[in-house]
Amino acid sequence: MKITIDIDEKLLQEAMNITGEKKKGPAVVKAATQFVKREMAKQFGTMLREGEFGDYPMTNDEIEAFDR
Repeated sequence: MKITIDIDEKLLQEAMNITGEKKKGPAVVKAATQFVKREMAKQFGTMLREGEFGDYPMTNDEIEAFDR
């Protein structure tokens, strides 16, 4: 999807430097993707700490094996 947004030039340049992208569009997409992933991980961590899942039926070893 194409959109038009105003981004401070210094902020955009910093995003390009951090992401390693040479073009503006891919830098913005990569930065937004990483931001969303990080926020989702924070929310998941909060849910775990607050006991949202109760007694999770898998052990850590089972989760790591399943993830591979």
